[in-house]
Amino acid sequence: MTATPAPASGPAPLNATVAVIGAGDFIGAAIARRFAAEGYIVFIGRRQGEKLEPLKAEIEAAGGRVHGRSLDARDEDDVSAFLREAEAAAPLEACIFNIGANVNFPILETTSRVFRKVWEMACFAGFLAGREAARHMLPRGRGSIFFTGATAGMRGGVGFAAFASAKFGLRALAQSMARELGPQGIHVAHLVIDAGVDTAWVRERIRARGGDEAVANLQPDQLMRPEAVAETYWMLHRQPRDAWTFELEIRPFAEKW
Repeated sequence: MTATPAPASGPAPLNATVAVIGAGDFIGAAIARRFAAEGYIVFIGRRQGEKLEPLKAEIEAAGGRVHGRSLDARDEDDVSAFLREAEAAAPLEACIFNIGANVNFPILETTSRVFRKVWEMACFAGFLAGREAARHMLPRGRGSIFFTGATAGMRGGVGFAAFASAKFGLRALAQSMARELGPQGIHVAHLVIDAGVDTAWVRERIRARGGDEAVANLQPDQLMRPEAVAETYWMLHRQPRDAWTFELEIRPFAEKW
């Protein structure tokens, strides 16, 4: 008698997709892993699609389902096609816009090209993602559209004229969409990330400012773990609609604000 093979480990399949636009190595990747762990088909896109291969392999090894490709989030046709692909696989239940575009230049060194590019990446691309996601969600009267914001979207800082103006615009876009789409069943939320994310690049910046001692003196969880951020996105997606959150600031316990 032939033994029945054991079922593959991993999440129970769902007939639903989530799209992560700006699936970088940290927050975007963590969001993709979190939703995949719950059984969602994950569609991930970033400018250099070949960099998605390790994340795709990791999600698939854990039993998840994932599709990834290169995506220029500033290109209307590319964004539309990407979200159509997600919708074709299964109903699009969540779209997360997670593009940063953080730059720091004194105002006299901020070229028109830099200013325009940052706006295109952090604001205009968010408009394209939100609008196209809404096209698929509105006929069903449900779905989540979440935008990753930053402290710069709440107050401008020295050297952040381009970044802050783009993130202010993204926040205004999210507010307008939430007011328009919320009554139609679409949960729109804007998340303010007010902290350094625990990455090698952030730790090197801390070392550059304060030396090895500054890095050694970091408390556990003083920097924001991408997995903790992803948990917040998952919580928002699962909120009952009689208590939706629009704006949520998240920061580690030790962050000064």
